[in-house]
Amino acid sequence: MAASLTRVMQMNKMKSLSMLARSFSVSSQSNYKVSVLGASGGIGQPMSLLLKQTPGVKELALYDIAHTPGVAADLSHIDTAAKVTGHTGPEEIGECLKGCDVVVIPAGVPRKPGMTRDDLFTTNASIVAELSKACAKYCPKAFICIISNPVNSTVPICCEIFKKSGVSDVSKVFGVSTLDIVRSNTFVAEAKGLDVSTVNVPVVGGHAGITIIPLISQCQPPVSFEQAELEALTARIQDAGTEVVKAKAGAGSATLSMAYAGARFAASALDALSGKEGVVECAFVPTDKSECGYFSTPLVLGPNGIESNLGLNKLSPYEQTLVEACMPELKGSIKKGEDFARNYN
Repeated sequence: MAASLTRVMQMNKMKSLSMLARSFSVSSQSNYKVSVLGASGGIGQPMSLLLKQTPGVKELALYDIAHTPGVAADLSHIDTAAKVTGHTGPEEIGECLKGCDVVVIPAGVPRKPGMTRDDLFTTNASIVAELSKACAKYCPKAFICIISNPVNSTVPICCEIFKKSGVSDVSKVFGVSTLDIVRSNTFVAEAKGLDVSTVNVPVVGGHAGITIIPLISQCQPPVSFEQAELEALTARIQDAGTEVVKAKAGAGSATLSMAYAGARFAASALDALSGKEGVVECAFVPTDKSECGYFSTPLVLGPNGIESNLGLNKLSPYEQTLVEACMPELKGSIKKGEDFARNYN
């Protein structure tokens, strides 16, 4: 009886890990070090839980200004292969980052009701600048996956800090806009009664309000909406973060869905590092595909970061108006980040 129960437990575990591997399809033969900066927070903890279960992660290094040892101890009891280490405060960040292949940065303060992502700038800009300096020093060749809002400004901050630190190659610095894709897939699938696992909607632009542009005309499988429905769906995608902030009524912002999206992007980065072909994710990156200098588009990822930028492809007239309308706001956010970084010591 005991042997039978043990076998059932093993089968259930293998099934759950198999399901996770399908979602985060990193080669189990790969062994990488992944770091989460801001691991004790509302996004950092559930994302670290997902990464602890991601095949191919050999070491999971957690960093925050407080409570990291407890988070690390808790996760270390999970029976998956990744070794977990906890690091607290600036004096320990070097040990956390040395040898890292992928760094995910959710550190910062969350939105509260009435706040925009841009309202977080003053606090989060300094946090991202300091963490970027540490990454440039200890793991300049790692994939840097930035979640801290406002992404439209924090990615330029990271890139400028890298350049100031003597790291000219920023082809592995990414603003994680995956949550916009995740939401678009979910909302389109719900509207059309589709299996959400089959739906893929590219989302371009930035990661705030009107800069979030779902390319529903390029959805796979193809879908169509009346104009009023399309506009309402687009507005919901653009304002989905605020939808969560309001629903939580002062208790935080989107943490669980963002944790999933961040873990998914990190897993894609690991896939790319392992040499897997055809790894495509949308992300907010430096680009010559837009007059802004930074823009989110579908990217082919490889071991050295961005292998190719697939650009916008053919836009519908409605989508073209959305791109044009977002430009002033996006340019302003990018300049705000660049100016902050250039004056930061």
